[in-house]
Amino acid sequence: MKNLLKRFKSDESGATAIEYGLIAALIGVAIVTGAGLLGTELGDRFTNIADTIKNPKGEQ
Repeated sequence: MKNLLKRFKSDESGATAIEYGLIAALIGVAIVTGAGLLGTELGDRFTNIADTIKNPKGEQ
């Protein structure tokens, strides 16, 4: 029984799995944030291009 408790106390595989999970979550948040910002900027650019095509001389 003592041997089992010693192995349980020294086992760090659970802590490593949690660390990897936290890293993966942070990377996921960064990707979602970046994609959101990039999507907004791309939408604005395509809107500007479409407006320019509709009205190439800038007339109203």
